[in-house]
Amino acid sequence: LILLGTVITQIGLGTIYTWSLFNQPLADKFGWQLSTVAVTFSITSFALAFSTLFAGKLQDIIGIKKLVTLSGIILGGGLILTSKVSSIGMLYLTAGVIVGAADGIAYMTSLSNCIKWFPEKKGLISGLSIGSYGAGSLIFKYINSYVISSNGVTLAFLCWGIIALILIVGGAQLLSDGPNVNEISKNTNSNVTNFTSTQMLKKKEAYLLFVMMFTACMSGLYLIGMVKDIGVQLAGLTPIVAANAVAMVAIFNTAGRIILGALSDKVGRLKVVLFGFIVTALSVIIMDTVHMNFGIFFACVSGIAFCFGGNITVFPSIVGEFFGFKNHSKNYGIIYQGFGLGALSGSFIASMAGGFKSTFMVIGIMCIISIIIALTIKVPSSMPMRGTNC
Repeated sequence: LILLGTVITQIGLGTIYTWSLFNQPLADKFGWQLSTVAVTFSITSFALAFSTLFAGKLQDIIGIKKLVTLSGIILGGGLILTSKVSSIGMLYLTAGVIVGAADGIAYMTSLSNCIKWFPEKKGLISGLSIGSYGAGSLIFKYINSYVISSNGVTLAFLCWGIIALILIVGGAQLLSDGPNVNEISKNTNSNVTNFTSTQMLKKKEAYLLFVMMFTACMSGLYLIGMVKDIGVQLAGLTPIVAANAVAMVAIFNTAGRIILGALSDKVGRLKVVLFGFIVTALSVIIMDTVHMNFGIFFACVSGIAFCFGGNITVFPSIVGEFFGFKNHSKNYGIIYQGFGLGALSGSFIASMAGGFKSTFMVIGIMCIISIIIALTIKVPSSMPMRGTNC
């Protein structure tokens, strides 16, 4: 029941990944520039990541069920308020800050909590949980597309908010707080040292993992937020055909989370991350250097989405295996800031670099750096001694 509740909750939370469907309709309705509207998703992603810093502490205070229930109400309310916006500032506040923060708190706590219940199958459970997050974007691609085309963007936000609220709040009622870390260690014979957040930040491995998270999220989130526009401008697709890329991203994103998450239990987390960065690097280099057609575009998009899904799935387990599970929500919340900064950086780099192709090259370089890190990083050997530097 706890796994089922987590899956239902994550489906509701993952609906934010359909945002690219709303860029052009909002720009057309209010006369805003497309790039200005697209910044909303970057703000949402940053608020999502930043809020995870406080998620673990909030769960300690009020418990997982109440916290996720409250987050669902706030997220749904934020989307409903978005249906009433008339300025870009209000859009950034409601769909960006409010929705993103509520999504991040519920995402982080429900995921970490579910992993604690199944410590021997961390990769599989992460894959199922985060895969459900990806499935939410696939399901709502069709729901939101239908409502936008038939009734307009205003009603689409209203319906989206109501349905997401029902899913998240409903799933939260099946959740209960996971066992304590001592019980987890006893059941798994774990010898991993449990670092506090302060102790973790004294280890160089924390910063290396942050760089890898930043790279994975910069590439994946930039693609998800702009995939329709990339298809139209670089591959010459019609808007209708390019919109199907949103569904393609969701399908491969979800598949990557489940397949690579389960595979990481067998072959190791870092090998999965290494594979993801190699495929992503090759894909963005091809998109930067080759004249794209329908087949090349969808192949590259699918590869990046699949690997982004896998990378984001195994990172929670990597952080737990590096720094322990006692303070997992807090520690992963710190590493997870790479998600928000990666989301913002993609948009800023695109603005400074002058377009999609230059951004692809920057992403490719970052992937090569992360490949080197993945090949060399090791689990910290012991608790850092007081007063020492690493």
